[in-house]
Amino acid sequence: MKIAILDDYLDTARGAADWGSLGADTAITVFDKPLPAGVEQRAAALAGFDVIVAMRERTPFPADLLSRLPALRLLVTTGMRNLAIDMQACAGQGVVVCGAPGSKQAVHATAELAWAHILGLFKNLAAENRVMHAGGWQTQIPRILAGKILGIVGLGKLGQAAAAVGKAFGMEILAYSPHLTDERAAAAGARRVDKEELFAQSDVISLHLILADSTRGLASAALLRSMKPDAFLVNTSRAGLVDMDALYDLLSHKRIGGAGLDVYPDEPLPADDRLRGLDNVLLTPHLGYVSAENFQAFYRNAVKAIAAWVGGAPVDLLN
Repeated sequence: MKIAILDDYLDTARGAADWGSLGADTAITVFDKPLPAGVEQRAAALAGFDVIVAMRERTPFPADLLSRLPALRLLVTTGMRNLAIDMQACAGQGVVVCGAPGSKQAVHATAELAWAHILGLFKNLAAENRVMHAGGWQTQIPRILAGKILGIVGLGKLGQAAAAVGKAFGMEILAYSPHLTDERAAAAGARRVDKEELFAQSDVISLHLILADSTRGLASAALLRSMKPDAFLVNTSRAGLVDMDALYDLLSHKRIGGAGLDVYPDEPLPADDRLRGLDNVLLTPHLGYVSAENFQAFYRNAVKAIAAWVGGAPVDLLN
């Protein structure tokens, strides 16, 4: 059995789980770099593998790629949702798709990263760090959070975790979700508002929605333009929630205070991406789901899924 483990950028897969338990006749290939961009090139790289373990949505599996992988029989994705896999095409081709659940603490990791961005933006940490290493001293006046307005878009588990920290800092919490009720918002210490009021009134906005047809582009050009001139936008969820062209325009012309971004339309972020040239954006390389606990759970559950499939009783089926 030939197994490919994709997008293991930090070389953690082999040490996180007992792959040897799958048998001596199992051959494992770890890809620690992204696959080539073209479908033909990706198909060539993955030719002959019976099993592929995908890291979240890093590598898409559309129908035109799947059709070029006749040997593929099992596709395991870390996590229990992967919109980058064409489930219908997998089913039509006889490819079983299973999930590999992560750690229950992962929700905290993402909320913590969102707050690292918020604090970094309010306190000018990236800029001051660069200046200190260059021999300089103070360059900007940091802002306080107490009394400011935090807008949470998506008040699920992640949003609630982020809101709790905002309350601890003495912030007023506004919340918007497509199906949010006043009662659920109040239970999280927030006030439910429509998205127009949230974008116009918040001093910092943190996005915590899943990406779906109903949420794609939710942070539209009009909403982004309605933000306060010194407000921040933080996105540790999915890039598709935001009109990135409109956001770049606002940032490049300094029409909002800045942004903290952990997710991008193309990942890894190209070396020459225009965002890298902005001095009012705090950039991190999609770290929201990255933790030792989460990776250990991902890969242990991937091994479990493969073993169950080999035994004829697949678990955590997604198709």
